[in-house]
Amino acid sequence: MTDTVSESTRQTLGRLYEDPENRLTSLFEIAADEERIGAQLTVFKALANEYRVRILDALRDGEMCACELQVVLDAPQSTVASHLRELKDAGLVKTRRQGKWTYYRIGDTAVLQLLDIADALTATADE
Repeated sequence: MTDTVSESTRQTLGRLYEDPENRLTSLFEIAADEERIGAQLTVFKALANEYRVRILDALRDGEMCACELQVVLDAPQSTVASHLRELKDAGLVKTRRQGKWTYYRIGDTAVLQLLDIADALTATADE
């Protein structure tokens, strides 16, 4: 892999480090795992929509059926269903069936932590 590094990058590393080849090797070792990055992208793509963030925020208070989320979002059933499917596919929400109803809930408390981090980052940016 180190053979894919440009000569100018090698020269720069040569000026910065006593052993630039060793540094190159260590940089390739810390490069992100593609599978892990793909999973993270799935989560962030699911969060990159106003309706989906609103759904997650509504589910902070506990599980809800899709019809309740329609009211919260003031959106048609098809819109709510497609966003719930995205959230479920990303692992952000889980479902429970009771008779003909499907109830949705937060899949993991880490989802709420992500939302709280986003709140904290926007509060910090406003200062």
